Amino acid sequence: MNLTETLWSHIRTVPDFPRSGICFYDLTPLFLDQIEALTDALIQSMPEEKLAQVDSFMAVEARGFVLASFLAQRLNKGLILVRKAGKLPPPVVGVEYSLEYGTDKLELSANIQPQKVILVDDVLATGGTLRATQQLAEKSKLDVLGTSVLLDLELLSAPLDMDVWSVLQESTKP
Repeated sequence: MNLTETLWSHIRTVPDFPRSGICFYDLTPLFLDQIEALTDALIQSMPEEKLAQVDSFMAVEARGFVLASFLAQRLNKGLILVRKAGKLPPPVVGVEYSLEYGTDKLELSANIQPQKVILVDDVLATGGTLRATQQLAEKSKLDVLGTSVLLDLELLSAPLDMDVWSVLQESTKP
């Protein structure tokens, strides 16, 4: 079994969750016994020259925290957490963004020094959260080198204004 098949075999597909018509990919089984393979796959998906430049991985709440922490630990880089509004102590920098129904807000500590970052999230669907995270990074004078995602749902994702590196694509699901 190759790496892609191994990773897919540990992702549980949950139909009609969290609501009818949505197919949820449960990544938690990967975190039980595939951490080394998952971390290796994330690293291999990114260009070496970008990894050589990155200072910190900028993680999107919540499963992005897990993936970015694997990368930060393995590569001895920093970890920056992007949280939903009201979860970080002040001072913070925030960005509002549109959801399917309504808006949401992401925040980042205002004390983060300028540096080069790679955004990390679990799944790229419509791209709204990653666009907002990119805006938040730029507002905070962070240089975004690109974004790393475990799973790209290509049929849903709109192009992002940055490099995107994915380990899995929904179309490659066995």
